[in-house]
Amino acid sequence: MRTLTKDTANKVGEEVTLMGWVHNRRDHGKLIFIDLRDRWGIVQVVFNPKNQKLLEQANQLRSEWVVQISGLVKERPAGMQNPELPTGKIELEVTLLTVLSRADDLPIPIMEEGTNEAELQKRLDWRWIDLRNPKRTLIFKVWTTMEQAFREYWTGNGYIEIHSPKLMSTPSESGAELFEVQYFDRKAFLAQSPQFYKQMAMAAGFEKVFEVGPVFRAEPSFTARHATEFTGYDVEISFIESHQDVIIEEEKTLIYVLQKIKDEFGDKVHEVFGKELEIPATPFPQVTMKEAKEILKKKGITGERSGDLSPEEERSLSEYIKEKEGHEFVFVTEYPVRVRPFYHMRLESNPELTKSFDLLWNGVEITTGAQREHRYEKLISQAEEKGLHIEPIQFYLNFFKYGCPPHGGFGHGPARMLMKILNLGNIREVTYLYRGVNRLEP
Repeated sequence: MRTLTKDTANKVGEEVTLMGWVHNRRDHGKLIFIDLRDRWGIVQVVFNPKNQKLLEQANQLRSEWVVQISGLVKERPAGMQNPELPTGKIELEVTLLTVLSRADDLPIPIMEEGTNEAELQKRLDWRWIDLRNPKRTLIFKVWTTMEQAFREYWTGNGYIEIHSPKLMSTPSESGAELFEVQYFDRKAFLAQSPQFYKQMAMAAGFEKVFEVGPVFRAEPSFTARHATEFTGYDVEISFIESHQDVIIEEEKTLIYVLQKIKDEFGDKVHEVFGKELEIPATPFPQVTMKEAKEILKKKGITGERSGDLSPEEERSLSEYIKEKEGHEFVFVTEYPVRVRPFYHMRLESNPELTKSFDLLWNGVEITTGAQREHRYEKLISQAEEKGLHIEPIQFYLNFFKYGCPPHGGFGHGPARMLMKILNLGNIREVTYLYRGVNRLEP
């Protein structure tokens, strides 16, 4: 029976069998040591020179060979203990070695970071080897806890999970940033979001839904926070009074998720990535788009678009909020109609503004949300005002002809959130296999 490295510290004096990779090898006189790595950690293994046959086998071992090793768990001599590792006080004295798979010389080093663009691209070329780095493995352990925590919150608070189609006959948001595909004898599009279909669930009476699924954006962007395919989290809730109800619900969700991550991985994230995970106070700060632009103008920062924020503006606004409010998050609300989709509800007090918001975390937008327009006639007039043809979206408009409650929701980017949790600067690092303008492999 296999023992995991994390369990060996509790088995001193017992015979165990470990399986994993040769992390590295060290020769000291007649002794041969290897560090054996599995996904749970690293254990030091020692080959006793008294067993000549084993020593000859061990002498062939090289980095990244996959092995099965049986032996006796012993405490290391006092001067050789490594208190930095959970298994640093023990070692395995080998009695049996089986080589399961040999490895050629590696095309990339596993433990070096490779932070410049060329090095990063090479690491992505050999991603399955790059992911052997325990630091990289930790990223996806944290992601697993993050996604589980989101699901726990949603399912524990009455949400229904949906899975909407990713092949659509018409765009889900706008006519831009679309991937066209041949669908038998006609064109189809890869979904930019589940927006239309999560609103359909509101018309169906589901009241609260969430979805975890792929999102496709044909953005010719090479920034550190954009991808052409990524995982999106989407939420929609009914019987709201305004977009503020959606904001409050998102605050509750994020606090629940961040607390779960901190409880399980807070110490490890701080040790490996140098990031102290803070649980934000509620309510999160809010500024309208107009207020945000006034703040930025005073700081001497102007963007290209009057009704939206550039990455530089997002960073500067977050710095201002952090300094003034001591908060890492800020909601930017009341985006102008001209920069928002036709289905966003408008303010009664100013029909040029929408009941919408973005959430920034330390300078990066991680969420876009709004109250949606649920009144059929209003939707038609707003679509026509945007210059949209009604016929292609009639299937969507039909959702609102037969009774639909006031509703709203948000789309959330978990990869961007994980960047902030781990204090990483590039979405490629937290994406299992990144897809961008110039990358379709591996």
